[in-house]
Amino acid sequence: MEILRIRTPIASVLPGLLLLLFASFPLCAVEPGEMLTDPALEARARVLSRELRCMVCQNQSIDDSEAPLAHDLRVLVRERLKAGDSNTQVLDFLVARYGEFVLLKPRLSWHTALLWGLPPTVLLVGIAMIVVVVRRRRAAPKAEETANLTAAEEARLSELLREGS
Repeated sequence: MEILRIRTPIASVLPGLLLLLFASFPLCAVEPGEMLTDPALEARARVLSRELRCMVCQNQSIDDSEAPLAHDLRVLVRERLKAGDSNTQVLDFLVARYGEFVLLKPRLSWHTALLWGLPPTVLLVGIAMIVVVVRRRRAAPKAEETANLTAAEEARLSELLREGS
């Protein structure tokens, strides 16, 4: 009976550990039929696929997405590479066809300046506001310093305090 008690917790934990181990490996949706025979071109295609957004999933690259449109884009990237296009030419072709949204990391240009500039601007404004608040609190007079009583008020206060005790 003792042996069964020892094996039972291990047997119940082992499937969970195996699931955790296999879940930690990155999954790619690239199908074997899509892959190019030339390893250098395939490596370039994989790099480009990681930079392109799946228009269906929107927060996944086409390399990770199993959507039919992502499959079509992966095939299109490989076709363009086989035709002799450079990485920049492939990206430019896809941007011309689908817009800047197809890029997971948009390029810095006049119409994406707000996208790139807003986060640092908000951070700097927040830091400036914190500095202003801290300085105002340090410079603000304390409650004890603001209580400037006249001689008559001080006498009345002393009288009230004596009566209360």
